Amino acid sequence: MNATADLPLWVAVLVAIFIIFGAAVTLLGAIGLVRMRTFYARLHAPTLGTTLGTGGVLVASMILSSALQSRLVLHEIAIAVFVTVTTPVTLMLLGRAALYRDRIEKKPGIPPFESER
Repeated sequence: MNATADLPLWVAVLVAIFIIFGAAVTLLGAIGLVRMRTFYARLHAPTLGTTLGTGGVLVASMILSSALQSRLVLHEIAIAVFVTVTTPVTLMLLGRAALYRDRIEKKPGIPPFESER
């Protein structure tokens, strides 16, 4: 017996919509990474794309798993929590490391250290 044959059409359409949404947002983040000129601008697009794109795929996975197993499946919430917590933390660490590097190299337009004011 094929499990996809038992899948209602409305579930398949809903899952497809969330998968396409997640993939499109992730693609926009990747395009933003390539198109932005500075490192600091490049941080934002992929971070938002990763978080929202992963969210769309995880919602699709929850709907599909719940429909196929005939019970509510919430395992993906743990993945969503980890992605939501780790992505902004990574963004902040990368931004601070780049800012520190730029301050050490005394690049123009970068605010100085607090002790140098």
